[in-house]
Amino acid sequence: MKIPILNIYYLLSYAWNCLDQAKRVNVSVDDKTKILDLLVMVFISGVKILLKRGLASNYLEVSEVIIGVKGKLELSETIKNNGIIKLQNVCTMDEFSQNIMFNRIIVSIIYRLLKTQELESKLHSELKKLIWQLPGITPVFLEEQHFKKIRLNRQDKFYQFILKLCELIFEWTLPSEKNGEYRFCDFTRDERKMNKLFEAFVRNFYKRNQGEFPVVRREGISWLWQNGNKNEEKFLPGMETDITLENATQKIIIDTKYYSKSMAEYYGAEKLFSTNLYQMFSYLINQENSTVPRTISAAGVLLYPKIDKDISLKYMYKSHTLLIETIDLNSNWKLIEEGLLDILKRASFKTCQ
Repeated sequence: MKIPILNIYYLLSYAWNCLDQAKRVNVSVDDKTKILDLLVMVFISGVKILLKRGLASNYLEVSEVIIGVKGKLELSETIKNNGIIKLQNVCTMDEFSQNIMFNRIIVSIIYRLLKTQELESKLHSELKKLIWQLPGITPVFLEEQHFKKIRLNRQDKFYQFILKLCELIFEWTLPSEKNGEYRFCDFTRDERKMNKLFEAFVRNFYKRNQGEFPVVRREGISWLWQNGNKNEEKFLPGMETDITLENATQKIIIDTKYYSKSMAEYYGAEKLFSTNLYQMFSYLINQENSTVPRTISAAGVLLYPKIDKDISLKYMYKSHTLLIETIDLNSNWKLIEEGLLDILKRASFKTCQ
């Protein structure tokens, strides 16, 4: 499946819920631009914006060997280092510094990219220049936990955008056969990664671009199967929708599926994926609540990226409507937005019937 490079950027920006921040970064790309080069161009532009406005700083605890006392005297360490004899004390003090983990991750990613194969030479040179603009910030041996531990204020959304970018680069730059070098793996070829990206994009797109449904979320659904024994009911697997949209009178459940094929083939005939139909049917039946009318007439949408042809199908079961739809991720971005809003309108209209 071919997706234009700029569309991938929009997918990521929506999925990270950082569209406004992404729009602040001006990058010029064409169909020949590689994914790695796009990410690095955005990264460089983003770091330059951070430098222009001033890097974040915070107080760090620093230990130094000094003559006299400053801050907190570390007596045991001073004695251990024969500091009393040398008239030198080990002291711990708070220092306002830019050498905080946010910035250390950024510097570490720069060094990682400088060792990544196939990076355009011009971008390689720009990364080297960035290092000189980040004095006093030390790299760290990056691990997945570094990104999980980061906590940012809501006010610092641009840092969040840059760190999401850093995390993606970290995840998809892997050690190469050459010692100390990395190679970039194109995540757009990974169906599982793209499935998560597609889901997050659609959910955040609807959160941002429509006003009819104030509730847009993932929804946990309990099975209607019961036997009165909680110890036995715990063995039932959990159910969670990709996207649930609700208002006072309507409910729509959307399940996104990023496959290399929109349909399965049985004995030469095209058929819908049965597992997807079973899953949506389970959602619609088990979420029903006789005291909440919108659940009785809830609509379901199975949404796929377009592969070779558009698909738009409609089925009914009692008061439930099921739509099978595709969206062309290879088209102009405005058409993608219009297509998603049109699908929502059709699902919403049918829910009312």
